Amino acid sequence: MSVLVTGGAGYIGSHVVRLLRQRGDTVVVVDDLSSGVAANVGDAPLVQLDLSVSDAVDSLRTVIADHGVDAVIHIAAKKQVGESAARPAWYYTQNVGGTAHLMLAMEAAGVRKLMFSSSAATYGNPDVPPGSLMRENGPSSPISPYGETKLVCEWMMRDAARAWGLRGVGLRYFNVAGAGWPELGDPTRFNLIPIALGQLTEGKQPVIFGSDYPTQDGTCIRDYIHVLDLADAHLAALDYLDRDDRPYDIFNVGTGTGSSVSEVLEQIGRSTGYDVRPTIGDRRPGDPATLVADVSRIADALGWRAHHDLAAMVDSAWQAWEPTHGAPAVRPS
Repeated sequence: MSVLVTGGAGYIGSHVVRLLRQRGDTVVVVDDLSSGVAANVGDAPLVQLDLSVSDAVDSLRTVIADHGVDAVIHIAAKKQVGESAARPAWYYTQNVGGTAHLMLAMEAAGVRKLMFSSSAATYGNPDVPPGSLMRENGPSSPISPYGETKLVCEWMMRDAARAWGLRGVGLRYFNVAGAGWPELGDPTRFNLIPIALGQLTEGKQPVIFGSDYPTQDGTCIRDYIHVLDLADAHLAALDYLDRDDRPYDIFNVGTGTGSSVSEVLEQIGRSTGYDVRPTIGDRRPGDPATLVADVSRIADALGWRAHHDLAAMVDSAWQAWEPTHGAPAVRPS
């Protein structure tokens, strides 16, 4: 199979590209390199392109034709919640506009298989009892422009299925962490684990935003998924598109088990050897107490399940982080 991976030079995309190539698929990557790293794709062909620009459709059609593309994995998107609140129109242009251009190119080229990178941000701040699992058929009420763009793209995928026969499937990511290979670690500081690692290696202590939630230890609970498990789910979803019997087009991707912020920081201490003593700050607006995936649908329909636990995620994240960012000679105490 020849697969086009948009965003394939990024943190998640590079893991997907590597797994595809390991199983023998041909891969071409399209990435604007705003956050991706060209070296991450190895010797796979890389086309630098912003999907939101006006001539992106023609450029994508050329890429599809030149590489005989059979299917598309669409990961390219802007993904920072705070930034989306500050620049909503730009986020819609990038995420919704870019996806529309990709679908137009696919329709024109006769490519009908699309695996779309969605997000648990589509659920928003769910009004559900504490401890409830998020189900794909539950309410979707995103509270950020970022989450809204992902939900709109899910709608677009369904509309294209009705209009011209697109075979689409979306994966709603939960909290992605870890590294499948040290050179493919998350280089950003937008998620809890890399934020905490960055603070600790700078001699600081992490901050917990709120310790009075209705959870066992008072801190928020999230579902953390190892990036290598997530990448493997992309391959399972891509293969699902070859089936005539496809009862669902949206799947949660998580472990089905939640970890609190305090538990994650405790594991970071065990993995790194740092004396982690977080400070407590105020709650952040919009943070739900618990957000954990119901993963029964993806297990039943795709036969997929996660294999890595929290310790493996943090261990691998630290192994990827330390050589690049270094660590002080004396660990904070």
